[in-house]
Amino acid sequence: MKQHYIDEKTGISYSLQGDYYLPDLALPAEKGQPIGIWGQRHLRYLKEYRRITYLNLLTSGRLNTYLSDIDKQAKEMFSRLIEQMAEREGVTEQLKANNQMEWIARMNNIQSRATEIVNHDIIYN
Repeated sequence: MKQHYIDEKTGISYSLQGDYYLPDLALPAEKGQPIGIWGQRHLRYLKEYRRITYLNLLTSGRLNTYLSDIDKQAKEMFSRLIEQMAEREGVTEQLKANNQMEWIARMNNIQSRATEIVNHDIIYN
């Protein structure tokens, strides 16, 4: 028996695996880009709740690029929100110098709210 077979109509190659010929399929090559915490959260969301979107991105070779873009957008939004909220609420370096515990408490509160907004608007949407 032949180990490899190519269908002339489709051009798909097959390999003998036991008693069966299985198609030699491979995902398209994708440029590796770093994915941060926001991209990983969105990936988990896609796998659990948007399975078809996840599979479409995976099989088209665009998943890594897509997650990298989501991560970048989320980081920018998070930074911008923290900066705007801190300015609006008067959380300054002067407060940090005068009362560190108050500054920490207020910044933690701002970061929590910014995280919730980013999660709602970008990650779990």
